[in-house]
Amino acid sequence: MNPQEISDAEAQLMEVLWVASEPLPADAVFAALQAQTGWQLSTVKTLLGRLVTKQALGTQLDGRRFLYTPLLPRQDWLAAQSSSLFDRLFGGRLAPLVAQFASERKLSAEDRAALQQLLKEQDDDAR
Repeated sequence: MNPQEISDAEAQLMEVLWVASEPLPADAVFAALQAQTGWQLSTVKTLLGRLVTKQALGTQLDGRRFLYTPLLPRQDWLAAQSSSLFDRLFGGRLAPLVAQFASERKLSAEDRAALQQLLKEQDDDAR
């Protein structure tokens, strides 16, 4: 499965399931999202079905209902989203990304130290 194939709406459902400690039925996903999205239960079920088809979610039968479990790790989705954004906005180059953030916000001493540590690690790996 390509994590980039997940729409923004589907990602909202995935977030609910990623933080859940156990598989959830459609009505629990609906309850978690209804106030913020205004979606109907049928919309949630449609999105869950799409995610199952994309193999981002697995299902198990629990009586007469399905329980949904993420098959796509959140970290894999985040990595794909970050990479895609990075490539689109900065041509895959890190320096313009850091420069953009630095121009918008002052880098803290902690941020600078973390960047220096990353550069040192990259330098050590290149040897």
